[in-house]
Amino acid sequence: MRFDFTQIRFTCVTVAFTALFATNGALKAEDLPAYMQPIAGHVASTPADTATKNVLALNIGMFELYGDAGKIFQNNILSQHPVILGLFSGNGGKFILYRPDQAPLEAPRVPVVYELLKSVGHSTMALAEVVGPYLNNPDDQAWRGAMAAYRSRMKSALDGLDATPMPAEWRDNNRAILENNIAFMDACLAKSAISSASLAPFTQKQEPYLKRNVAWAAQTQVAHWMSVVADWKKTLGADWDKTYAASNTIFVTRQNNVLFGVLAQFFGAQAVNDRLMLFETISFTTTPSDMLDLLTRIVADRSVGAMFFGNYYLMDYELMGGDARAAIIAEDAKLGMTPFLPPVVPFGSKQWPALITPGPGPASIADLH
Repeated sequence: MRFDFTQIRFTCVTVAFTALFATNGALKAEDLPAYMQPIAGHVASTPADTATKNVLALNIGMFELYGDAGKIFQNNILSQHPVILGLFSGNGGKFILYRPDQAPLEAPRVPVVYELLKSVGHSTMALAEVVGPYLNNPDDQAWRGAMAAYRSRMKSALDGLDATPMPAEWRDNNRAILENNIAFMDACLAKSAISSASLAPFTQKQEPYLKRNVAWAAQTQVAHWMSVVADWKKTLGADWDKTYAASNTIFVTRQNNVLFGVLAQFFGAQAVNDRLMLFETISFTTTPSDMLDLLTRIVADRSVGAMFFGNYYLMDYELMGGDARAAIIAEDAKLGMTPFLPPVVPFGSKQWPALITPGPGPASIADLH
């Protein structure tokens, strides 16, 4: 058992301090032992302040109780339901299968060629970050050191490209990207200047090569995970129909999310937002533990919503959302404003958890130009 000695120490001091004043309530500051005077003092608290704190303490205490119960709920869920987690990662994702009474099973990683394609593609995009702050500003030479160092890395990558595991056509495409990158950097270093006039043709020249890398990386990633999930579905058999699955995303990857899209092919439309969920996180990566905690909270809250309000999916939504919507409309009327709100969506909707309203304009790289 682990002990928080800092907390224990603080508790002992608090208890001693409280006991001292409980038994000697009439003591004045000058009557206190010398060792208590540095921390003693008069604290003013009105009855209203105390009453408010007592009520607010209920909500604070709720989170502790919820955390304790959540551990039990999670064990119960994992003992009855298989769970698949699809986590974003820099190497194409990580899939983990949890089965009752078995150790977690982590799937093989995406073939390394996926990372090679992304790395070369990102190298070109990174150049824009290096040069962006210094465009058309020849007096500022602060970029030269970073670019010279990056050029060295670029040349090392180009020199070893033939030894990397990828098809010949893909290798030729990546060689062209790296050669174009180096030529652009050499021109900038030679001129000691970065101009918009030179950057534009460089990016236009790289575009078709980058598009091919993006397509091949996507094909590699999707083929790998489709195979993994297909095998897991076959392994789980009838238990598939009670399997939960979740993947994580941040704002920029929620639309056309790859891992969620793969899972959806096997779970089907009726599982979306029920047993198949897309979790929004605050960073690209998260931990399996955090994902399981969030899944547990969602499933547990559904039971609470059903108990109190008679709807199993009520707690998937902002509990105050309906009343807040009505309040917004009422406040809009007071201010002479036209309400701007999304359509009302019923509890338990199976709608895809991202933007789904079609409209004009390109929707993929293939649609551009």
